Amino acid sequence: MNMIGTWLLPEHLADVLPAEARQIEELRRRLLDLYRTHGFEMVAPPLVEYIESLLTGAGEDLSLRTFKLTDQLSGRTLGIRADTTSQITRIDAHLLNRPGVARLCYCGPVLHARPAGLLASREQLQIGAEIYGHADSHADVEIVRLAARSLTTAGVRDFQIVLSHDGLVSAIMASDPAAQAQASEIMALLRDKDMAGLSELRRGSQALRADTVDALEALPRLYGGADVVSRARAQLAAFPGVASALLTLEALLGKLNDLNVSVDLADIGAYGYHTGVTFSFYAQGWHDALVRGGRYDNVGRAFGRPRAATGFSMDLRRLARALGPAERALAILAPAGDEPALLQRIAALREDGEIVVQLFPGESACHDEFAFDRNLVWDNDQWVVRAVGTI
Repeated sequence: MNMIGTWLLPEHLADVLPAEARQIEELRRRLLDLYRTHGFEMVAPPLVEYIESLLTGAGEDLSLRTFKLTDQLSGRTLGIRADTTSQITRIDAHLLNRPGVARLCYCGPVLHARPAGLLASREQLQIGAEIYGHADSHADVEIVRLAARSLTTAGVRDFQIVLSHDGLVSAIMASDPAAQAQASEIMALLRDKDMAGLSELRRGSQALRADTVDALEALPRLYGGADVVSRARAQLAAFPGVASALLTLEALLGKLNDLNVSVDLADIGAYGYHTGVTFSFYAQGWHDALVRGGRYDNVGRAFGRPRAATGFSMDLRRLARALGPAERALAILAPAGDEPALLQRIAALREDGEIVVQLFPGESACHDEFAFDRNLVWDNDQWVVRAVGTI
């Protein structure tokens, strides 16, 4: 058997080693406990679903990132989820079917057929929270504040929240069939703030109207503080739907004025998915957002129940890396042996929450995750814990 390369992983996939794995797991527990204190109930959808259900309401980008395979039982096409939100929407609409508000949270792996960026992993541990059944901005405020609490709970302090509104792009493009036909390309140009590419939309056989391109070119320049809203009103007033979108954005800015919030009207998602205010959280030293979210009303229509919805998600692995290397846990080193007194003492220490590693005969301690600052030693006819270096 040829063993060369058998230890190699596919591109953009990586193992998680002990200290980092512990850090991720502890972070997962803290965040899920946080969401529970806010009244969010945890759900756990399957990793694989029929592709029709998995991609319901999703854009072309998510379809390209979804692994597809054939179910050997049914012969139908399955998908390995690249995002969890549509599954949570299905659960709310079809399984829970509650008359009022539903607050749901989740945490589980997602897999991407294509990496989202040069440094991105294709396997993520996605955690998030969603609110269904409330169209008022109070739900948006709760979700943004919970996302902010998530980062502070994780230890990220210096972050900035960037608000946008995908309804502005929809309003601009709605009256121009040529723009709607090139929606995916236009959204990518806006996200990249590619002014030259936007200008090129004036030319060619599928040229956009001049006023449409003027408005699209204005969006990447509309960023900064709360004054962006008034500037947008002056530049985009001719398009129906812009006024109401800006009113919603303005109201949310007023309710979040105690946080570090800015506006970037070109910080948008996939065309046709989000229906209202969107937000991203950025931190120093990271080129992309740590958290993304927003309002996506009526995605549940395909499951038979259109509902107001808003939420956020983030990659726990990526967030853990933002916190820096995990510190080693302090532990007690116990000698080899099976004497009842020794085993009882080890058991008692573990019951008290201590980490105790008992050596096997002939073993020498070699651990990446644990720092042994104490030893279990026999002294005066009893087993006692002593700090390393003391007699």
